[in-house]
Amino acid sequence: MRQLVIATALILGLAQAALGFEIEDERRFGPETAPEFSVLSTTDTAIFAPIIQAFLADRPGIALRYVVASSQEVFRAIREEQAPFDLVISSAMDLQMKLANDGFAGPFTLEFATSVPEWAHWRDRLFGFALEPVVLLASRKAMAGLEMPRTRRDLIDLLRANPERFNGRIATYDPHVSGAGYLFATQDARQTDAFWRLAEVMGRLNARLYCCSGEMINDLEAGKIALAYNVVGSYAATRLPQAPDIEMIELEDFTVALLRTGFVPRNAKSAALGAELLNFMLSPEGQAVGGGVVPPLDQAALRPHLRPIRLDPGLLVYLDRIKRMNFLGEWDAAMTQP
Repeated sequence: MRQLVIATALILGLAQAALGFEIEDERRFGPETAPEFSVLSTTDTAIFAPIIQAFLADRPGIALRYVVASSQEVFRAIREEQAPFDLVISSAMDLQMKLANDGFAGPFTLEFATSVPEWAHWRDRLFGFALEPVVLLASRKAMAGLEMPRTRRDLIDLLRANPERFNGRIATYDPHVSGAGYLFATQDARQTDAFWRLAEVMGRLNARLYCCSGEMINDLEAGKIALAYNVVGSYAATRLPQAPDIEMIELEDFTVALLRTGFVPRNAKSAALGAELLNFMLSPEGQAVGGGVVPPLDQAALRPHLRPIRLDPGLLVYLDRIKRMNFLGEWDAAMTQP
């Protein structure tokens, strides 16, 4: 009996270790008795639920387990733990590219692959299905009497001219803990030197650093902050109808646009269903369903100030250990300005 207890404990311990990454949310869609496939994603369940429900509507014999984690935890789950999922979705394009480039994504064929621009997929391994602007959010109440910034130069001038109003009340991602936040910061830095001037100004004003877009939006609604820089636009768009005080601004000098991407892991147990869901997301029906909360790929042609991040090996540059250390060191120096 003692040996059985020890063996059982070892099995449970190994199972727990195999899925040791931190889960933020988990939900099962579909009939209770139906066989299920699984999706690991950084996209909040509430945002992705309409797509899942539309997909399952014509497939009553299957169910889907949807697991949400941060981009860093998604990366760790697949790379270090080989967690068994059938589709992996993330907003951290560089981490997704790293996984695909290192052999963790299997090849698959998509019926609607030809509708994906060349810059929005990598070989037959990794596909973008949504193009999302990374925006500035502002509280209209906090900005009373001031003009809304339309460029980074405007934002820098606004903060410098009104330190008493914005001290401790501007927010952005913490690139140390957020994979998406690190991606946005490095992309901004590649686009313009004004990024580092902005970072220094935010540092002098004791900017608050966050893990997630949702938390920044919560604090903006609560009046704890006045501005939030580099927020994922789809998260903001879902909240704006209930938050009339918040204005969403796509900066006109340039607005980085991320690709939310998906791949089927090489060790997927139900790879065909994972590929089928991604194919649905790229279909006209899936793009229409998702377009209400997750902007479709064709939005790149509508607003010339958008700068889509290309899905190519150039994304791996800032994942180099030395480059990452140097970038974060420069960021920390900017954030600790006297």
